[in-house]
Amino acid sequence: MMKISASFLLVLSMVTSWGIAEDWPQWRGPQANGMWTEQGIVTSFAQPQLPIKWRMPIGPGYNGPTVADGRVYVMDRQQDPEQTERVLCFNANNGESLWLHEYPCEYQRVGYDAGPRACVRIDQGRTYSLGSMGHLFCLDAIQGEVLWQHDLNQEYQIKMPIWGISASPLIVDDIVMVHIGGSPDACVVAFDKVTGQERWSVLSDRGQYSTPVLVQQAGQAVVIVWTGDAVHGLNPKTGESFWTVPFPPKNMPIGVATPVVSGYHVFLTSFYDGSMLLRLKEDTVGVEKIWHRVGASERKTDALQSIISTPIIIDDYVYGVDSYGELRCLDLASGDRVWEDLTATPKARWSTLHMVQNADHVWMFNERGELLITKLSPQGLEEISRSHLIDPTQEQLSQRGGVCWSFPAFANRCVFARNDKEIVCADLSANTP
Repeated sequence: MMKISASFLLVLSMVTSWGIAEDWPQWRGPQANGMWTEQGIVTSFAQPQLPIKWRMPIGPGYNGPTVADGRVYVMDRQQDPEQTERVLCFNANNGESLWLHEYPCEYQRVGYDAGPRACVRIDQGRTYSLGSMGHLFCLDAIQGEVLWQHDLNQEYQIKMPIWGISASPLIVDDIVMVHIGGSPDACVVAFDKVTGQERWSVLSDRGQYSTPVLVQQAGQAVVIVWTGDAVHGLNPKTGESFWTVPFPPKNMPIGVATPVVSGYHVFLTSFYDGSMLLRLKEDTVGVEKIWHRVGASERKTDALQSIISTPIIIDDYVYGVDSYGELRCLDLASGDRVWEDLTATPKARWSTLHMVQNADHVWMFNERGELLITKLSPQGLEEISRSHLIDPTQEQLSQRGGVCWSFPAFANRCVFARNDKEIVCADLSANTP
């Protein structure tokens, strides 16, 4: 009879009790919904500074890391000796540099030009990167070799948003979709994810910064795209529009936050144009607008008027960060404000807080580079623990001593975060039994 060692049983017990470590292969996590399901992680911090497992130098950029198959991917911008964008790949365990792909990229009419915005998407051994000027690359995830590429600005005459291309690529089955604001009728374009051949291009809308999301509605896959003029439900196979809700901006397209889906509800929020709640119909591929609330200005706001932070929905309440860093709770059904809190991130114009749900905890990463473990309820914010992770830097924003605006990745019981100078990894695993 085969003997099983005690050490093997201990490892098996740990895997069984903690669950299998998961990756973070795209914007907002495994399912692109801000949910982190790993177990065996800390419930409070032991020190005011999180111990750093590894750190590596990188250049400036707004996009957050993504993690898959033991590798971490991120993009940055270099300006010496020429303007370039880079896709970088690191060993997730020790930070070793594995490869980088660099290409010339001169920024033209891009405000806040620290670097790329869109997260690298990893899928079936390939990476998909989208730069601020519209350079789309499919690279081999292991070696970094170019499999196919498009200069979308040249090919589709992009009506460039003032902050450049920001929406992350979305993969649905065998296509990769990009929200770019191209013309004619190329606000959203889909390519074969293996060959790079165009499958379809649709919509004459202006582009903006919000990443599309995939939902299932009445047995049909639907991609929700919030453009600079409307919210659309598209057929990912053909680009056909199932439904459209106009949402024209009063100043300029400025929607950055991703549409948040909870059950049949879709919540959207914009800095100038307020909050809107849609309801997906259950028995047909259609939609209805429930409410739209907007204040007199970005200072005198109603409901929630976010700029960078994507809210979360827990039960029947919305939690998000308003235009000056006010963490708010809204009643989902009406948009009425339940409470406001000013302790999670300092109050300032565009003050940012990224939120991730893990079981009954909400992990927050604020623009001062602090990581918070919290609970959110209609009764208020309960802060359990807070620790510093990474320093703010000034390329992303030169005000208030710099910021950390990039969404971190939570994978392999670690957190991966970047600023304009480095990318760091901190271990979040609970003590080994």
